Amino acid sequence: MRISARADYAVRAALQLAACTDAGPLKAEAIAGAQEIPHKFLEGILNDMRRGGLVLSQRGGNGGYRLARPASEISIADVIRTVDGPLVSVRGVRPPELSYSGPAESLLPLWIAVRANVRQILEGVSLADVASAGLPENVIGLTKNPAAWTNP
Repeated sequence: MRISARADYAVRAALQLAACTDAGPLKAEAIAGAQEIPHKFLEGILNDMRRGGLVLSQRGGNGGYRLARPASEISIADVIRTVDGPLVSVRGVRPPELSYSGPAESLLPLWIAVRANVRQILEGVSLADVASAGLPENVIGLTKNPAAWTNP
């Protein structure tokens, strides 16, 4: 799985909004500056997130963006899907739509297992979990293996 810059920026912007719920709506410029995200790129991402029902926008001098639901109700998967589409695809196709034959036949269950594991992690972690540094134990456990931090 590859996390695109668009998905990374969207999650970071959503986390900035999750962390600042008491401050009222945040302007895109403030989010971009706090997270070092190119402002123009962020505007497009925020528009996608608005259309996807994750953020609300308010116009005017006191305007800006805020989360549409509590951060505890928005998963990291929700954010990624909103800006990038399916979490796992193979050549742009969802695994259940694939078919293989011969020695490659076992690839399909492998891709399904990868998708199931990615879903389990990303759907099981909310913006509130990340913003409060309270990742679930199953996620923390995966990071305790030193090999998880290196590229083979």
